[in-house]
This record gives sequence, structure tokens and C-alpha cells, in this order.
Amino acid sequence: MNRQQAHRFETEFMPRIVERVTRVVGHGVRVEVLPYESPHVPTRLHVSAERAPHEGDDQRRGYAYPMNVFLTWDDEEIERLLGAGGEARFVRYLDAIGAKLDAWQGARDVDLTTRSQAERSVLFGGLDFEA
Repeated sequence: MNRQQAHRFETEFMPRIVERVTRVVGHGVRVEVLPYESPHVPTRLHVSAERAPHEGDDQRRGYAYPMNVFLTWDDEEIERLLGAGGEARFVRYLDAIGAKLDAWQGARDVDLTTRSQAERSVLFGGLDFEA
């Protein structure tokens, strides 16, 4: 992927991903775009938060680390998104983000409810835009 494609992805698609992820994960979570730097450092979505407080619960639930998740998408997937039929595919993807986040958290020991995770940093890389 070249810098122009990355810029187009960041300006046309990432704001809608940010909006949808923010809506799904809820209040108190920071969602920010880290722009494309090079083929080795692609556009990333950073989702982070402090651990969520638990009312009336003296024991800490969830995992040891506060949420610090990075998402990246496969270059070829982004190129397909920028091509014919990409917008319709993207809309279906946006509708599926909630289910995708649920599946990802179980696969990588991330808990959206407690805003915590098992590792200091988690990368969901090489993602696609399938619904």
C-alpha cells in the first residue's frame, strides 16, 4: 500500500471505524487513529482505557493490565476497500464490528467490560473487512 492509499483510508474510512468502535465499547474508552508511517508501521487504531471501577467489589476483576489494544488491517484488504464495491463491503463491516470485538476479546484475553487485558499491549493485526 502506498502513502496516498493510506491517506485515503485514514480520511474516508477510519473516522467511521472510530465512531463505531467508540459506540460499541462505550464511555471511558479512548479511540484514536495513529497514522501510517511506513509499510512496516501501518495505520493503526489505538483503543485504550483505565480499568473500569467496580461498585461494591473490593477484589479487582478482569485482567492485570488496563486496556491498550491496537488494530491494523491487511494492506490488500484496504486496497480492495478502496476499489469497486468497497463502500458496500465497508458498511457491512461496520455493522459487524460489535460481534467482531466480542470474538476478538475472547481470543486475546481482553475484557471490554472491565477495560482490562492479560498482556501489557495487544495487537489485532492483519484484519479484513468481512462482515
